Amino acid sequence: MSDEQKISFLSIPDRDQVPESVTKLWDKSEEAMGFVPNVFRAQALNSDQFLAWWKYFNLLVNKEGYLSNAEREMIGVVVSGINGCTYCAVSHGAALREFSQDQRTSDLVAINWRQADLSERQRALAEYAEVLTEAPGSVDEDDLLPLREAGLSDHEIMEAVQVIGMFNMTNRVSSALGLVPNAEYHSQART
Repeated sequence: MSDEQKISFLSIPDRDQVPESVTKLWDKSEEAMGFVPNVFRAQALNSDQFLAWWKYFNLLVNKEGYLSNAEREMIGVVVSGINGCTYCAVSHGAALREFSQDQRTSDLVAINWRQADLSERQRALAEYAEVLTEAPGSVDEDDLLPLREAGLSDHEIMEAVQVIGMFNMTNRVSSALGLVPNAEYHSQART
């Protein structure tokens, strides 16, 4: 693999080096998105761990939940921007553009969410994501007040906490591996 094609600091397994469950996921991604996300290829190095991560990530981010898809993606982009995770900021920035249908706001959220035109609810979620990401040891019950004032239920708050936690963990894995975002993400959901 040439330096131009390098997507991770570690080796990338070939199809014949991973179990069928991984190749099925790769094929499903190729069919749905037109490409296999580099995170899927890189993390498949340890297939069982990758599939366990994907099952929980998929449940939190891609399935019907208490928060909207756009809210979950916005949280992911805020957390990824704070953590400086290029892969996740770019890939989930693309998903946020798609779900929100708002390119400008999505791009601003990725750089500095405070400059984006967010609703009270979105601002409360972004602010909480920032606090929990930057200073988890300082978080207390009072930090939930803005979320409650913005009308979030306990179920929605729990989901937000789990999504924030998942993105913090995923950001660290992606950054540690030096994951490079797929080129397709840069133009996705842009007019």
